[in-house]
Amino acid sequence: MLFGVIGVFISFAVISTGSWYLFPKLGLNLSMRDILAIGVIFSATDSVCTLQVLNQDETPLLYSLVFGEGVVNDATSVVLFRAVQSYNFDRFSPLEDLQIGCNFLYLFSSSCILGIASGLISAYIIKTMYFGRHSTDREIAIMILMAYLSYILAELFYLSGILSVFFCGIVMSHYTWHNVTENSRTTTRHSFATMSFIAETFIFLYVGMDALDLDKWKTTQSSFKESAGLFGSLMCLILLGRAAFVFPLSALSNYSTKSPGAKINLRQMIIIWWAGLMRGAVSIALAFNQFTQGGDAKTSKQATSMVTTINIVLFSTIVFGTATKPLISWLLPPHLRSNYGDSAGLSPKVSLDVDFHMPLLMDTEHDGNGTNDRTVISQILHGLPRPQSIGMLLTAPRSTIHYVWRKFDDAYMRPMFGGRGYVRLMSRRSMDIPEENEDLEDEDQN
Repeated sequence: MLFGVIGVFISFAVISTGSWYLFPKLGLNLSMRDILAIGVIFSATDSVCTLQVLNQDETPLLYSLVFGEGVVNDATSVVLFRAVQSYNFDRFSPLEDLQIGCNFLYLFSSSCILGIASGLISAYIIKTMYFGRHSTDREIAIMILMAYLSYILAELFYLSGILSVFFCGIVMSHYTWHNVTENSRTTTRHSFATMSFIAETFIFLYVGMDALDLDKWKTTQSSFKESAGLFGSLMCLILLGRAAFVFPLSALSNYSTKSPGAKINLRQMIIIWWAGLMRGAVSIALAFNQFTQGGDAKTSKQATSMVTTINIVLFSTIVFGTATKPLISWLLPPHLRSNYGDSAGLSPKVSLDVDFHMPLLMDTEHDGNGTNDRTVISQILHGLPRPQSIGMLLTAPRSTIHYVWRKFDDAYMRPMFGGRGYVRLMSRRSMDIPEENEDLEDEDQN
């Protein structure tokens, strides 16, 4: 939340201010609404390339920071973009400036509430109404339709559909997903991953084809020098805006964190900064929404803005994305990473299977010998400690809010909406161990 929300506002302020100062000098005179829209458009990041290189078992803290910022950043950017579009620039005054903040808070909170409500309703339906129980088709249909319903309702009430679906997905993964059968879980996992990959591929194909649209290049009246100046200026503003919040907020986080393992070192700060330099689908979608009518740029200014956006997305994705793996290998060589998974002799798939069956914000009940449920499960499965992963970051409460939420969730939410309860027993049936893990256990016993 620190990088994904506050960071967006800092980056938005830097890019908007720089664009307002530099664009007129480069021959592009845009309205204040367009200037602020550009600030939002280029504050939306795409950290997919970095996530594909990072390993959550080797660098759990870094992976969780990059992943968390990526999902929250996109949702925050869309909500802030809606707030900018709804702002009345005819009455520009310090008092009216608060309208952007108020609109953002209204859209953000309303979209979150709508998404959470949709997710809870889906969990309650699948848990209490047995017409879909043990029917993979019906269970998957309910999950998809309820997620789509949250998006449709958000758009109907002029809220953020992306943010609503995002929070609906969080709630459904915490409650609904654990109420369905194992076949439904496997099917939904692979189905949504496939649809996500196809959608992302289609978007980048569209961007690549749109870059070859000669009409846009003919509509823009900027010279090559002016276009190069706009491109270079925006790239510098993106780099500066990214650095303006990553390093200060990381230092602030380190200052307020007591645990040495939760502190962010300089190498990790650089990787986090680099991970947010790529621009992707959200930037393209917002640019088309702001600078086109029916997919076509009607004026020279709109065409110039669209061409510049497409060039930055292509350049950042190809150049920065290609350099991501060598950079991470240089900053985080193998001897600096946490190789707990390799040292324990566990395969990544086994580690993922065990982690996937652990509930979110899982409670850790300690026995008299100081061991907890996670340790006992690991010893049952393999007789060895589990590798470090993102779930290990939530092993014990780190704040009062975390502790209170887990108690409230265990006492009230799970009994009503279902979901996998906290692991409390050791039997194979109650732990729902996958068949692959059962085979491993049998081999160990033999």
